[in-house]
Amino acid sequence: MLCCVQGPLFVHTVCSNVGSPGAAESRLNCDPVWRRTIRMFYQYHHLLSLFPLLLLLGVGVSAVEVQRPRGVPLSKRQFYEEGKPFTCLDNSGTIPFDRVNDDYCDCQDGSDEPGTAACPNGSFHCTNAGFRPAFIPSSRINDGICDCCDTTDEYNSGAACQNTCREMGRKERESLQKMAEIAKEGFLIKQQLIQEAKRGLEDKKAKLVDVQVGKKDLEDKVEALRTVKETAEQPEKEAKERHLQAWEDQKALVRMEKDKTRMAEVFLELDDDADGFVSAAELLSHSELDPDSDGSFTEAEAQGSLGGVDKVDTVAFEAVWNNIKEKYISEATADTPAPVETPQEEPISDNDSEQYPEDDIPEDEEEEDEEDEDEEPDDGDYKTPPPTPTQEKKDDDEGTMPPYDQETQSLIDAAQKARDEFDKAERALREVDDQIRNLEKEISFDFGPDAEFAHLYSQCYELTTSEYIYRLCPFNRVSQKPKYGGSETNLGTWGKWAGPEDNIYSVMKYEHGTGCWQGPNRSTMVKLTCGKETVVTSTSEPSRCEYLMEFTSPAVCQEPPSLDSLLHEHEEL
Repeated sequence: MLCCVQGPLFVHTVCSNVGSPGAAESRLNCDPVWRRTIRMFYQYHHLLSLFPLLLLLGVGVSAVEVQRPRGVPLSKRQFYEEGKPFTCLDNSGTIPFDRVNDDYCDCQDGSDEPGTAACPNGSFHCTNAGFRPAFIPSSRINDGICDCCDTTDEYNSGAACQNTCREMGRKERESLQKMAEIAKEGFLIKQQLIQEAKRGLEDKKAKLVDVQVGKKDLEDKVEALRTVKETAEQPEKEAKERHLQAWEDQKALVRMEKDKTRMAEVFLELDDDADGFVSAAELLSHSELDPDSDGSFTEAEAQGSLGGVDKVDTVAFEAVWNNIKEKYISEATADTPAPVETPQEEPISDNDSEQYPEDDIPEDEEEEDEEDEDEEPDDGDYKTPPPTPTQEKKDDDEGTMPPYDQETQSLIDAAQKARDEFDKAERALREVDDQIRNLEKEISFDFGPDAEFAHLYSQCYELTTSEYIYRLCPFNRVSQKPKYGGSETNLGTWGKWAGPEDNIYSVMKYEHGTGCWQGPNRSTMVKLTCGKETVVTSTSEPSRCEYLMEFTSPAVCQEPPSLDSLLHEHEEL
């Protein structure tokens, strides 16, 4: 049975031999062995569920009685010895012991009044047998509100308080027991993940060696195919050049024949009297041949165009033709009248007399009209206007280049095959280089002390809220996308592990995301906690453009201390 007796000055705690709820906590307040044992548990952040285990260990502990002033924790019991002067804990003074808890503040730190509200900076220790001990400000003592679950803070207020420590302890133990079970199961899964990571690491190292060996063979193959390609391309190039030259020669002959034909036609046009000669007088009818283009084509200038003679025959006209053919306009073309465009009649408006004068047109409408004029017509509506009769039809009768002969085509096919094989091998080499870089990166990556986080690599996890879909790809990036459509926003790319020094692998930092409007680039901190499943549990934005995600994973779970280790520790004490 557990009993706490409060007097005007002291509280007496009796620790019994009964393993009832709350007894373990009371023993913690009574026995330094228990204090040290439970402190080891508290250091383990997942195993506050030690209460059931402590209850098992509690059987057999001898009953003891501890006397201390009200509001003093056991950790400071040695400073409060009855019958001896009390020295303030901040060494601000020494007072007779009967002035401890006399409702008058003598010490600057309030340490002489742990059980009263006399000191504004004092604190009161709640024993809370059956639950967790706690400290409250001295100002809450006897204020009519129950702050300690064991009601010890309201010993003189008359408040109707009920001791709820046992019920609170039960609920907490149940909750902590569940946490302990999750931690235990998660740790077992973590061990599997570690083993898989070790096997995966060995496989990747072996694969890297194989790929590096294969790369050397592939490099040799690429160089051999490069030689084959270059060897095949040289005769291909020469054959293509011969074919092209033959085509150019053929086109030149065609152009020359056309030029001779046109020259003969022009000679006949100029030979008005059909005497077999083109005279200077006959040439004067073509003012476009005026050499100085001064608007006056004289007979002397015409003779100059004929080479200084009065007339030339068909043989001599060849030299004349070379000088005038760029300017000459055929008489047949010149005589053809240009088509006259008939303006379309504007429909007469009934309200023509009511139209605005030009000066009254609003400026906005004028600007719109100007923009319409500047806009180019759509390709679908645009039609090239037909050439005017004065434009000479460009000769395009040379046709397309004839196909390659069989020998040339064979050389082209052989060279193309060599190029295709070389390109294929070169692509394979680039893929091997990428594979090597990825393997080296993954092998050297910090996946935790035992590579327990390796299974998160190349994986993505989503959380859908009322507005957004959040996507976390560990060691890569974090993003946010509107739930009902819209572009994705980068909330940060992988930066580093950012947990405290004693637990650096508890927080991931993602940085350099999309910039906020007139603000910094977005970033995300991902807090990892122990869980049987790997899942994003929550997301928030504590500060503008700075996000926080909660992420559970078995890889975070730690090994719980064993019962044997606790017993061994107890025996040593």
